[in-house]
Amino acid sequence: MSDQREILVGERDDGTDLYLPVVELLTGRGFVTGKSGSGKSNTASVIAEELLESGFPLLIVDTDGEYYGLKEEYEMLHAGADEECDIQIGPEHAEQMASLALEENVPVILDVSGYLDEEVADELLRKIARQLFVKEKKLKKPFLLVVEEVHEYIPEGGGMGETGRLLIKISKRGRKHGLGILGISQRPADVKKDFITQANWLVWHRLTWDNDTNVVGRIIDTEYSELVSELNDGQGFVQTDWMDVDVRKVQFRRKRTFDAGATPGLDDFERPELKSVSDALVGDLQDISERKDREESRILELENELEKKEKRIETLEDELESARDVSNAAKQMADALTRKETLQTKLGGGDDEELRRLHDEIVDLETERDDLADERDELKAELDERTDRIETLEGKLASRTETMDRLREENERLHDRVRDLETAAETEGDESNAESTEKTEILQAGGDDVEFGFTSVEWPSQTESDADDSEEITTAPEPKPPEAVFEGEWIDDRLERAAEQSQCTASTARRALVVLARDGPLESAAIADAVERSTVAVQGLCSELLTEGVLDRPIARTYTLSDDVRSKLDAMASAE
Repeated sequence: MSDQREILVGERDDGTDLYLPVVELLTGRGFVTGKSGSGKSNTASVIAEELLESGFPLLIVDTDGEYYGLKEEYEMLHAGADEECDIQIGPEHAEQMASLALEENVPVILDVSGYLDEEVADELLRKIARQLFVKEKKLKKPFLLVVEEVHEYIPEGGGMGETGRLLIKISKRGRKHGLGILGISQRPADVKKDFITQANWLVWHRLTWDNDTNVVGRIIDTEYSELVSELNDGQGFVQTDWMDVDVRKVQFRRKRTFDAGATPGLDDFERPELKSVSDALVGDLQDISERKDREESRILELENELEKKEKRIETLEDELESARDVSNAAKQMADALTRKETLQTKLGGGDDEELRRLHDEIVDLETERDDLADERDELKAELDERTDRIETLEGKLASRTETMDRLREENERLHDRVRDLETAAETEGDESNAESTEKTEILQAGGDDVEFGFTSVEWPSQTESDADDSEEITTAPEPKPPEAVFEGEWIDDRLERAAEQSQCTASTARRALVVLARDGPLESAAIADAVERSTVAVQGLCSELLTEGVLDRPIARTYTLSDDVRSKLDAMASAE
């Protein structure tokens, strides 16, 4: 594996080259979007080419069969259902595929476009993704999972299945284990918002539909909702957590390998010469397929043979019944006739032997049939037992994973709560120290006029004799944390809605408002540093607060409290 730590993907608007850090790409959460023909798949292919060139493995979920062109320069395993693939696979190959990708560094193109049954393709992706997640917990090796048409698995409008929930889990938890994910879609409005807001690097190619451009305005800024529709082919706005500038306009280079996703034209189509993978790798996967085929063929063979035996038994039973009828008729005749010679002439002398022969043959066939049925049942039972065992283990794994995720989320929530309490305690301590410095006199019973905290205290006159009995000590109210100013019916609902539409909490929103009230106007990067969150997360929060009328934007990417909020704060201060 190469020691290269950055890859060149394109050119900035100012003419300088744009390099992206390899570790962030492999382990991060990326999202590339743009309408058809705008360059989103080319961008994904460029990133794949650069990673492959540097020796980093990845797995691409190809929904349209357009990534096999990478094999023009790179040795990759092309697996799917079509004959053009290196190997035809099913869900039973999931563990082997994950092992090849992670443990043997084999880049994989998982082509799901050829499966006639969508449930089979969905099950295959789900099992491979689960195996990658499980194995990465031990290996902790940087690895990128690329998913085309990600909105089909994690739709915004609901109906998300088990595969989509697993991809969301990878986007939230995979980074800790080294497993990154890159989602690609031409309709960002159709992608679940949780996935987009979790991304720490995004590429926005040309979008024209209002629903899609509105997403750009919410995630970046409203000014970009118009600019994104004016981008040329291959151009895109790049937004990352690690660049010194929030958003850069970039012209991505054209990919070097064959463009299998290009719109067919009138020219003759020539499939390029593709690099082949090791025969040993394909052989291992074929062994799995052949073993399963042999088991299924043997079961089918036994069932066909059993059916033939049952039909033969029915025929023999009919013959036996016919022979019994003849025997009964002969006995009836024997009762009517008195001479033995006549009876033998009528019966022919061989009925008993024929009956015994037919009976013995039926017994042998029934025994053979029972043996075949037992063998078939044993094979079926063995297959069922293996299937049940796999399902049980997968269920236990999923349950334990969910429990771990729940505990992590609870731990993060408690950390946030502790941080909030520490911030409030520090603020209270600072105010108390400042108050002690400013005051020149401590409140005592029977003292003169003093100021205690924020309250002016006057003591009534009294005689010296009853002073001790009537004195009362006034205590100052406990100071509230600064965030408490932004609590109440006038703002709570707006903060909750903004938090739901971003990857920040309402508590973070209140801290951001305190920072703006004290130091604003500020850029989103400065706010992010103050509240200790990522720039992308805070940018999304500020965009939502702008929509809710809590913030104003006097200039580009700079925020301040809205006039409405400042008026409310002034009214509250006057009331106090």
